[in-house]
Amino acid sequence: MADLRSFIFIDKLQPQTMCYLGTFVRGSLPRTNMSAQVIEIAPGLDIEPLTDVALKHAQVRAGMLVVERQFGYLEIHSRSADAVRLAADAVLDALGASETEARPPEVIASKIISNVDDEHAFLVNRNKSGSMLLPGDSLFVMEMQPASYAILATNEAEKASPIKVVDYRMMGASGRVYLAGDEDAVRTAADAAGAALEMRR
Repeated sequence: MADLRSFIFIDKLQPQTMCYLGTFVRGSLPRTNMSAQVIEIAPGLDIEPLTDVALKHAQVRAGMLVVERQFGYLEIHSRSADAVRLAADAVLDALGASETEARPPEVIASKIISNVDDEHAFLVNRNKSGSMLLPGDSLFVMEMQPASYAILATNEAEKASPIKVVDYRMMGASGRVYLAGDEDAVRTAADAAGAALEMRR
């Protein structure tokens, strides 16, 4: 029996969230303001037949299909939210599941670091794929399970506040988010990220 770990609808991909996604997707590149669906499942290989179902049931494009050690991931997108929802509903039908059966997010860590030190910024930037963390910025970090909720937290934070997306990791045992900017912007972003995950509980 497949375990539906996450089932995340994103109404409008924000510019930085979308561009960061573009650094690792190997399929069709989404565009800003497109709707997207992210599905995380276990065992990982079960994502293959579900991809087949999604792509045959609606006019959507697949940006990401990953079979990882334990989990499988699919990201589909379209300019039509209705098409994304149609494809997503077909996946649920194939699973014999409902959206409410997806695992709720669990926040493992959530911290704001004010006035980041020069050396700390250097260390973070060595491992990032997004914007630069600058000395003096405030930094919000969040870790959650299942991992794919990281994209939802990042997207909703970017909607709410003019922050920089430094990094987000949405695959593996846990997801991680790094957002930076001035203190007020980062606090607003942190609140929005937390609220987005809380709504899924």
